[in-house]
Amino acid sequence: MSERREREPNSEGRVIVVSGPSGVGKGTLLKRLFAETDFPLVSSVSATTRSPRPGEENGVHYWFLTRDEFLARRERGDFLESFEVYPGGAWYGTPRETVERAVAAGKWVVLEIDVKGARSVLEKIPDATSIFIEPPSIDSLRERLIGRGSETPEEIEKRVAQAREEIDNSSFYGYRVENDDLDVALAETIEILKRDAARRGDAKNANQSTERA
Repeated sequence: MSERREREPNSEGRVIVVSGPSGVGKGTLLKRLFAETDFPLVSSVSATTRSPRPGEENGVHYWFLTRDEFLARRERGDFLESFEVYPGGAWYGTPRETVERAVAAGKWVVLEIDVKGARSVLEKIPDATSIFIEPPSIDSLRERLIGRGSETPEEIEKRVAQAREEIDNSSFYGYRVENDDLDVALAETIEILKRDAARRGDAKNANQSTERA
């Protein structure tokens, strides 16, 4: 079992936006960040209009809403960001109230969202910490996608094209982390969060030791 790298913090809450192309490894990076640190991290639970899948719980995996409920809340401005997968398809969004409640409780709320959603969140919360996870190269990303063995060559090329577009439109992020080596990327992400804590006057987290116990 991995040992945690940080002591228990006592800090003000904040929003942390994390994005990156499909296949870049951001999910694995975040799992280790949650498992190996004691930063007060919590994941944001998105809302969706799609039906629950076997084993999914309301409020745990997603907030499951009817289409009418979702669109009414969207009209009221209840989401920090929202999108429709395709015309007539399922909607997804980040509920503003649950994020604000967690921030008020001193939590660091992690939003793993795409570039468009990140831009929307940063327009509403300009002081959010934003991190873009990028591959060492497009070719290396393509190899990772091929290695997953879950998509056709055509689907892989669509993801690669989307990755190019995301990278080209990611200049507004406050920080960038290249995920070539996962351990290095994790260490860089931890240092970013510590520097950000220092910028906010959060001395307890800014001065945490990153040495394993």
